[in-house]
Amino acid sequence: MRGNELLTIGELAARTGLSVSAIRFYETRGLVSPIRTGGNQRRFLRSDIRRLSFALIAQKLGLTIEEIGTELARLPQGRTPTQADWEAMSRNFREEIDRRIALLERTRATLDNCIGCGCLSLRKCGLFNPGDRMGAEGPGPRQVLGRA
Repeated sequence: MRGNELLTIGELAARTGLSVSAIRFYETRGLVSPIRTGGNQRRFLRSDIRRLSFALIAQKLGLTIEEIGTELARLPQGRTPTQADWEAMSRNFREEIDRRIALLERTRATLDNCIGCGCLSLRKCGLFNPGDRMGAEGPGPRQVLGRA
């Protein structure tokens, strides 16, 4: 396959590990924009392999389709993104990933402490909330998720 060769949807599926229907879904959400042939068949740029790979990774990291679309919209259309393009995009969502990592670490530590403490006592439990004292501070599991 040559550098400028267009890919069919089946070839793109084979390269990304995505199903054809998943690629169509991503297309409807604007993450990839195929070129249509005279016979109305989809043809994709080779750079769409990276766009879809990024989408898969970003989803596993917890980013929404909307967040992924916003980031991918920063990349140039019609040409393969350069390393500088990807680095600029990476800087844009690094803070969000760092926030999510901090939340996961805080949650893990809280659960480890709670499950591992062995107190078996609601009087000593750090997660127990007698008299709903935490309710005055706002809704949700604030001791784990933070004070938002």
